[in-house]
Amino acid sequence: MIANAGIDMAAWDALAKAAGMPLAVLLGGSVGPVPAYNSNGLWLTDPATLAAEAAELVAEGGFTGLKLRLGRDKLADDLEALRQVRGGAGDDIKLMVDFNQGLTLGDAIHRCHALDHWGLYWFEEPTTYNNLEGYARLARDLRTPLQLGENFYGPRELYRALQLGAGDYVMPDMMRIGGVTGWLRSVGIAAAAGVEVSTHLYPEVSAHLMRVTETAHWLEWQDWADPILREPFVVKDSQIRVPERPGIGIEWDEAAVKRFAIG
Repeated sequence: MIANAGIDMAAWDALAKAAGMPLAVLLGGSVGPVPAYNSNGLWLTDPATLAAEAAELVAEGGFTGLKLRLGRDKLADDLEALRQVRGGAGDDIKLMVDFNQGLTLGDAIHRCHALDHWGLYWFEEPTTYNNLEGYARLARDLRTPLQLGENFYGPRELYRALQLGAGDYVMPDMMRIGGVTGWLRSVGIAAAAGVEVSTHLYPEVSAHLMRVTETAHWLEWQDWADPILREPFVVKDSQIRVPERPGIGIEWDEAAVKRFAIG
């Protein structure tokens, strides 16, 4: 699936370039802004460092939402991380917290219930991604919305998760869902169920697809590709703007690519 997804995205990029239009326009949408949160940091580091880091991440693009990684050995350390981030970013910041599948189901039940009154925007993947019955139990019991989907391998897995009520939101990953083609098939299923769709990684191509997604929610922003792009996408006021350039709108900075080459 991952290899096919890469080819699929390249083919859609080439088709849009041949048509002389941005991918979003080729797919029937328009260019413009997409709401984004900053996912560049706030890892499982010393909580004492997180206030300053959170302030820096907000300033990178006027962000109104940040992703914070949780799941430390002690609940007290996760609570301190939350306090530090709130202190640095402000009480109004939306905090999307990601456990990266780091908890057993039992631990996820305990930890999420303990954090359920903190006004968090979502809990993301607290336990193993394929325990959909466990996610359905969490979704029923928690007030905080549950986010999953970066590990859906194709539209059928997304459909099964929604059938089971395994989450409140979904966030397909471009490489696992099947590229542009897999995304388009999947978001129709989510729209029929009234479930909002966010993105996982690959923000440049994902931004185009959010412009044609009926229940588009949040784009996960990382600037990881910026050092090797000729002209990175503009991020301002917590939005990434899809540019008026053919295809996906990215071109490699060949000199920068050579600097990072290995071998």
